[in-house]
Amino acid sequence: MTNHIIGHHVSCTLLVLLLVAGCASAPPLPSRSAQTAVVNYALSLDGAPYRYGKASPEEGFDCSGFVRYVYQHQGIVLPRTARAMAEALPQIPSDTILAGDLLFFDIGGHPYSHVGIYVDQGKFIHAPSRHAGKVMVSRLTDHYWQRCYSGVRRPLALR
Repeated sequence: MTNHIIGHHVSCTLLVLLLVAGCASAPPLPSRSAQTAVVNYALSLDGAPYRYGKASPEEGFDCSGFVRYVYQHQGIVLPRTARAMAEALPQIPSDTILAGDLLFFDIGGHPYSHVGIYVDQGKFIHAPSRHAGKVMVSRLTDHYWQRCYSGVRRPLALR
């Protein structure tokens, strides 16, 4: 009888620990107003020039400079590179993506080498490359972006 009670106690303790750990690892959901503010500000920069290593509307943006600039405008300071952002932010399942989340891509065999901001309905805004020449909205369903997709992170969880 004692072993049954001890076993039951251990099982309940493990269940409680798993539930608490599960809750602790899930990033909080951002407010709808925070999501809207991020996306609207990012979209206001659509068409800004692409410039490698730059991070302002006046000089232009590279991908991480663009994302960092948009989030800095919202009071959230992110690391400067796409890779550092991916390493610093909480990962979330792709099926829980929300407006304002960051999408990461593996370009040319370099994990987390590109980043963009999810808008909605499968679209994201980013500063893709010198070739594209500007900040633009793309579709996650495009074959190229699907092939390179690495995951999603939630910076608004930092609020």
